[in-house]
Amino acid sequence: MDVDQLHREVTYTATTSSGAGGQHVNKVATRVQLELDILNSSAFAKAEHQRILTALENRLTKDGRLQLSSQDTRSQATNKERVFKKLLKLLTAARKPKKVRKKRVVPAHIKRKRLNEKKKHSEKKANRNFKY
Repeated sequence: MDVDQLHREVTYTATTSSGAGGQHVNKVATRVQLELDILNSSAFAKAEHQRILTALENRLTKDGRLQLSSQDTRSQATNKERVFKKLLKLLTAARKPKKVRKKRVVPAHIKRKRLNEKKKHSEKKANRNFKY
């Protein structure tokens, strides 16, 4: 993943944020929204690109764009840094290959032991039911 290339491909949009803040919130555009066209991005290797697309398929728009936003602070510059860090964190997690699940085999003696315990338990219960 080429971080410098990501910086060039990302577009930022500043809007007014929601929530508390009084008149400051209504006047100043501090919320930063980041957009990255992942389908046409050249910042990833082919294998990484495919893994990212499959991992983030539920977060992409119909035209293959990833949108993230940050409105945590009252500073637009700080929100811009935070949203880019959020993007990097998301992409590094998505580009890692998933571990292959190894099927666990239960040993035969464990199965026998479990079945014997079940049999003993059922016999114990059956012996309680005494009929004349």
